[in-house]
Amino acid sequence: MTPEIIEKNLSYAIMQTAFEVHNQLGPGFLESLYEKALVIELLSQGYRVEQQKEVIVRYKDQVIGKHILDLIVNERIILELKAVATIAPIHKQQALSYLKATGLELALVINFGSPRVQSTRVVNTKQQKTFA
Repeated sequence: MTPEIIEKNLSYAIMQTAFEVHNQLGPGFLESLYEKALVIELLSQGYRVEQQKEVIVRYKDQVIGKHILDLIVNERIILELKAVATIAPIHKQQALSYLKATGLELALVINFGSPRVQSTRVVNTKQQKTFA
């Protein structure tokens, strides 16, 4: 039996907007420009988007730092945007740390820096929340 894909419909819709942004802009721009364009697309389709959200990270009930998340869509999926040659393992680890900090289940790492949009799904199997 195949496991259910987490947030299948929403993640599919997000990727469609990422393809639209990449089709319009192509590679070579700064990450911040892709982020702004993606926000425009997502909002135009009726999605709720939080941009550059600060998340406090705690260790044993003490604040140890913070993360700044690129985007959160519908309070359910974190988008970690990149404009690099290729998605590296460290980018997936970064997304996983965001998931651990928020307790959310799914992050999409989306790279606009290559000739074609690259993406990877990162799933938080533990869903432990470590932020306030």
